[in-house]
Amino acid sequence: MTDATIDAITRPELPDHLSIHAHSPFYNAAVVEHDVGIRLNDKERTDVEEYCLSEGWVKVPASKTRDRKGRPLLIKLKGKVEAFYK
Repeated sequence: MTDATIDAITRPELPDHLSIHAHSPFYNAAVVEHDVGIRLNDKERTDVEEYCLSEGWVKVPASKTRDRKGRPLLIKLKGKVEAFYK
């Protein structure tokens, strides 16, 4: 077996809805520990903090704006969303 085959076996399936923040109910540590890539409208995004495949949106930081807890404010972008392991 090749390294790619072994790696594919050990990676969990990508969920429909995923967040990188541990306080979110959509956080999944088993998935987040791997390098996950996101494409929005066929362009790869590196700043995605949360996504939903079935609803077709991603949440990204709104520049350097922060909320009162110090977390970045997020904006929702809609389109064709694809998630994949790098």
